[in-house]
Amino acid sequence: MNAEFFEALAMLEEEKGISADYLLEKIKNAIVVAVRRDYGTEDNVEVTIDPETGAFGVAILKEIVETAEEVEDKTHQIALEDALKIKKRIKVGGTLAIPLKTKDFGRIAAQTAKHVIRQGIREAERSKMYEEMQSKEHEIISATVTQVDHARGTVTLDIGKGEAVLPKNEQVPGEELYEGDIIKVYVVDVVVTDRGPRVMISRTHPGLVKRMFEIEVPEIFDGTVELKAISREAGMRSKIAVWSKDENVDPVGACIGERGSRVARIVDELNGEKIDIVRYSEDPSEFISAALSPAEVVEVELLEGEPKSCRVTVPDHQLSLAIGNKGQNARLTARLTGYNIDIRPESGYYEGESEEQ
Repeated sequence: MNAEFFEALAMLEEEKGISADYLLEKIKNAIVVAVRRDYGTEDNVEVTIDPETGAFGVAILKEIVETAEEVEDKTHQIALEDALKIKKRIKVGGTLAIPLKTKDFGRIAAQTAKHVIRQGIREAERSKMYEEMQSKEHEIISATVTQVDHARGTVTLDIGKGEAVLPKNEQVPGEELYEGDIIKVYVVDVVVTDRGPRVMISRTHPGLVKRMFEIEVPEIFDGTVELKAISREAGMRSKIAVWSKDENVDPVGACIGERGSRVARIVDELNGEKIDIVRYSEDPSEFISAALSPAEVVEVELLEGEPKSCRVTVPDHQLSLAIGNKGQNARLTARLTGYNIDIRPESGYYEGESEEQ
């Protein structure tokens, strides 16, 4: 092997970050496969590669027996008489390494080795990508839109070390994406497939909003403020519940920021998605009351015998606000608190009902 070969390995290591030792091991294995295929050998192939000297050798190892009549397996044994023609100072019972010339491998063997080497490089790249992307699991990454498939509704993104597909159901409803757009996506999971690592990404996952607040609000990052729960209907509204272990820190105010600057940056990133920030409480009644914001709550009654269920009373004029457009506020509150919520007007009658009804 000449110096150019090892220089090429060094370039691969530098450009793709693939260990030269890893590639050399794959090359050794490839050559073993090629020799086995061409010479009908099994486990008696020895390959040596020394990057320091550039030395390269392939040999078939055979056990030395005394006479030709004792040779039971020609691929693993050789008679002493024949062995002495190759190397002096050997004895019966020893092992003889019969060197092969590279040109003797033949075209098929060379192609086999080349294929396995390429496969090894691909595997190394996939492994490296998997390790890198796994470290970004549950994180936000910036991605560039490279292709929009209008028929399927999918969007292909360049995520740095590879590509990922943003399915239609993981896109924000009503959001139009175009080639060249740079967007933020949430890495939901990284899984290994036959084609390499598959990165599952989302623009609708609640984790996207959660990580945005963790990045934007220093008090969350340093642990002073804790984000306890989140519920989201992507593109429309999100609710987050926050709590502070420091009585002197207002968790809601910290997330909103001065003049609403912190939450405004997140809203802009989410293309105007509304965000309600409420104070978390270990008292379910207090938490549910806060979570129904912006509606006012008169009373929260926890229903006995019905786990995680409550009846909430609101002023008559606040009923539609508490329920929200198409029930959105009630749904988000239920997800945020984990309670089934029955919302009732203070008068006991819904709009349009008479006392008799």
